[in-house]
Amino acid sequence: MEYVVRLPPREKLMKYGAKALTDVELLALFLRTGKRGVPVLMLSHQLLVHFGSLRALLSAELVQIRKIGGIGVAKYAELSAITELACRFHSSELAEMDTLNNPHVVRQFLQNELASEEREIFMVLFLDNHNRVIEHQRMFSGTLTHVEVYPREVVRQAIKLNAASVIFAHNHPSGRAEPSRADQLITQRLVESCQFMDIRVLDHLVIGRGETVSFAERGWI
Repeated sequence: MEYVVRLPPREKLMKYGAKALTDVELLALFLRTGKRGVPVLMLSHQLLVHFGSLRALLSAELVQIRKIGGIGVAKYAELSAITELACRFHSSELAEMDTLNNPHVVRQFLQNELASEEREIFMVLFLDNHNRVIEHQRMFSGTLTHVEVYPREVVRQAIKLNAASVIFAHNHPSGRAEPSRADQLITQRLVESCQFMDIRVLDHLVIGRGETVSFAERGWI
């Protein structure tokens, strides 16, 4: 990650748009100030190098960030609020669009929600007849390598929400998204339980760090 100062971030944003900014420049805009002897762009660079990615930084606890210095409670609160705002933005997108025609939005939302979790989380997206998300729920949580899933509870919640279809998702804290044999078996049980109540299973997505595997794309659903 090369540290080079060119056009200041705010001026660059106004001239070229937010997408033109690097992670370092975007972070610097929110931090606003650096620390003694370290300008804000350099501080942003140091934080990203230390944590390895923007996702890891924004998922870190305050005690982890403060080890580097330059981030107090106020700045940490702002970064946490930005992270939550991004999650709510993607959540609102899901509620307004046909998920089957916008699979990239679904994947981005699930990456934001699950990729940085340190234990396995099983999430369900409940959809209406137009494939729009009625609600998303983290239904089950487990350990580093396993989560116990109860199909009957999933079906019960789908009926309660009057969902026409569902999308399942869970993360692999190891970072690798390749589904296990256990993942395939529980998916089969879930599909059978949902079919019995005339609820369609559109997909099961396994979330790793920066990668996603779709059961539907592999022909397993």
